[in-house]
Amino acid sequence: MKCSEFLHELTNYLDGVLDEPTKVELENHLSWCHNCYVVCDTTKKTIEIYRDSQLYELPEDLRSRLRSAIMTKCQQHKKRGPQSV
Repeated sequence: MKCSEFLHELTNYLDGVLDEPTKVELENHLSWCHNCYVVCDTTKKTIEIYRDSQLYELPEDLRSRLRSAIMTKCQQHKKRGPQSV
């Protein structure tokens, strides 16, 4: 299996919807290809983090500074116009 083939099937692998022969082939590829292993592991961990994430209330001072920074950026963008995006 080539890396491009692995990447093409990565979502199906992580979703657990592959047929057994393809799953075995992917896992074999992961056993020797460090780059694909890192991509797979990182993607899996990212999904787990987002799946388990909780919403946290921002402190009011941080919320205020963030809102101010966003508004400043938006005003700068309006002054420059869309051609400078």
